[in-house]
Amino acid sequence: MSVSSTDNSTALAAATGQSSSVNPNGVLGKDDFMKLLLVQLQYQDPTAPTDTEQILTQTAQLASLESADNTNAALEKLSASLSSSQQFSTIAAIGKTADLGTDAIAHDKGNSTTFEVYFPEDIQEGTVSITDNDGNIIRTLDVGTNSKGVYQFTWDGLNNGGESVESAIYHVNAAYNDPSGNALQTRLGAYPIESVRFSNGEAELKVGSNYVTLDNIQEIY
Repeated sequence: MSVSSTDNSTALAAATGQSSSVNPNGVLGKDDFMKLLLVQLQYQDPTAPTDTEQILTQTAQLASLESADNTNAALEKLSASLSSSQQFSTIAAIGKTADLGTDAIAHDKGNSTTFEVYFPEDIQEGTVSITDNDGNIIRTLDVGTNSKGVYQFTWDGLNNGGESVESAIYHVNAAYNDPSGNALQTRLGAYPIESVRFSNGEAELKVGSNYVTLDNIQEIY
């Protein structure tokens, strides 16, 4: 039995007494093809009945169509289940560290730039260094004595000489000592994962004061 569109849909509607508006796009399913087969048998010429081999072929096509529909439905359910499982597995990442893969900030001349740095250990003393792409130190900011955590800094856009720097990409790193005198380092872009939320079915992880999607995270450790 050939899989036609408008003609078969119209024939089915006429044979079953249904309006063609029930299936305006002419999309036929396995139940529709079964109805067409039964209608064909009902109205066949008794003097020239439908060939048995043709009926068997059409029946086999119906069985194949039903099998394909069932397989597609099962695959869709499996895909939805795997997607949901993968999304909720991100909850296990809470408490770990997410690395965004960059320590860069974009600065516009004449404006202040705000950024956050995570310090994994308590801070006895330390400084945050803002450098250019060549590694030259543009500005240093004092960290002070604080407990470990994420701290927000605001850079006024001036260098250590008090001059306004050009608009460019700059890099943020920090060197500090813990209360035991151990020298430690950290940088912008690595933060603890505090929570996970789901927006339109997509997982978003809270790092610092922002939520980011998984494709923005380079590494979780």
